[in-house]
Amino acid sequence: MAAKKGGKKSAKKGAKKGGAKKAAKKAPKKAAKKAKRVPNAAFMKPMQPDAALGAVVGSNPMPRTEITKKIWVYIKKNNLQDAKERRMINADDKLKPVFGGKGKVSMFEMTKLVNKHIK
Repeated sequence: MAAKKGGKKSAKKGAKKGGAKKAAKKAPKKAAKKAKRVPNAAFMKPMQPDAALGAVVGSNPMPRTEITKKIWVYIKKNNLQDAKERRMINADDKLKPVFGGKGKVSMFEMTKLVNKHIK
């Protein structure tokens, strides 16, 4: 009797494994072709920063993406990201006018405030 029980268990296990293998064979994963991403033309249009923002990123016209990158370079260089709350940016004398006089701004709110300073 003990031999029969062991035989049934191994037969059940084999059936389960075989079914899983068949399911995997039925749905092979196809490698998707990666299309080269084309940036949106609105992001690449050169925008003119005003005087307050120009003090941080420069006064030459540049795309929004480049303005955001330069602001982050400035923030990292001057260690303005809050140590405990990494989402918060502590404004210094140059960034306060850009942030509307606020001393602390979240990184999500920052882009909204920066958009007010470009034309």
